[in-house]
Amino acid sequence: MLNQYKVAIEKSNIISKTDINGIITFVNDEFCKISGYSKDELIGQNHNIVRHPDIEKSKFKLLWDTINSKNIYKATVKNLAKNATAFYVNTTITPILDENGNIIEFIAIRYDVTKEVVYKEELEKKEKELKDLNTSLEKRVEEKTAELLELNETLESRIKEEISKNEAKQKVMFWQARLASLGEMLANIAHQWRQPLTELNLIVFSIKKAAMNGDDKEVQKFYDDSKNIIKNMSNTIDDFTNFFMPDKEKQYFNVTTSIDESLNILEQIIKNEMVAIKTEFEDVKVLGIMNELNQVIINLIKNSIDSFINKSILIREINIRVRKDLDIAIIEFQDNAGGIKEKNIYKIFEPYFTTKYKSQGTGLGLFMSKMICEKGLNGSLDVKSRKNMTTFTIKIPIEEENA
Repeated sequence: MLNQYKVAIEKSNIISKTDINGIITFVNDEFCKISGYSKDELIGQNHNIVRHPDIEKSKFKLLWDTINSKNIYKATVKNLAKNATAFYVNTTITPILDENGNIIEFIAIRYDVTKEVVYKEELEKKEKELKDLNTSLEKRVEEKTAELLELNETLESRIKEEISKNEAKQKVMFWQARLASLGEMLANIAHQWRQPLTELNLIVFSIKKAAMNGDDKEVQKFYDDSKNIIKNMSNTIDDFTNFFMPDKEKQYFNVTTSIDESLNILEQIIKNEMVAIKTEFEDVKVLGIMNELNQVIINLIKNSIDSFINKSILIREINIRVRKDLDIAIIEFQDNAGGIKEKNIYKIFEPYFTTKYKSQGTGLGLFMSKMICEKGLNGSLDVKSRKNMTTFTIKIPIEEENA
């Protein structure tokens, strides 16, 4: 029975024996397997043949002080295999005494914990990278927030400049709408970040769980997912900052690019409200300021979503089509949000007219959108409604770039 116990221990553990000077007198097959040395190469050698050069001398002094004092030494030790790779073992070294209490040899029983140590080191490394990314992100948030605040402070002076150039009443309403949109956009930032922050918390928990289970593929997957989320959060800041940049010189831009950027800004809201967006695009370029067309598209999408919610529409669809008709670019925006009542459709573009509750809208969104289409893009914005469907049509003249 004693022999069976010995075999069981030798088959399941890494075992070695040394004399009082640390010269190896016995190793089992598991020791040879993990170290890469044969028994002939090990027996008669000092045990420091597998000592890793990274280990401080003070730790080995503590080891020898402990076992020479006839005490048991326990630690996780980093060793070096014959092929120069590192391996980690949980080690218990026990002094063997004779009948007079003198040490005659040492026996060490170990088991392999290389995977656990490597996973732990990888996890600590990735947590540090995430912490660095988070610190960088916080810095960017502060910078972009300062830019937004500075941008907001310039709005009043820009209002005065616009009033001096155009009709005072319309321009005041235009900038009031811009300020209202700024408030909505800041609310969108908070909304856009709430979900990814929750996802990051879940991913950090999943990383720890996967590391404990030794699943390095899952750890890498969760790590990559968290970096993508942080990148998207950073991109969200850039999207909203660019959206409120001061007006630039008119340039040629692709209509579908503008629509795609608008959909990207509202991606999380569209997803949360379970709205299906269907698109059919032709490649069309127009002359104008792309951010202004973005603002029109965003306003139409948000109006549709509000209507879906207020009217409790279950199947929510928005169809956006871009086509070219001779020298006119046409954008058709259609939703199935219940339509617009006939008595309201003639007033839909009037300033301060709204069918929403006062807390949900100012009535300036569609008024400002029509102004942008007519004055900013030299086009038009019209609406039709029938059979619970509403269609907004934007027409923009196409001016050749060469001309």
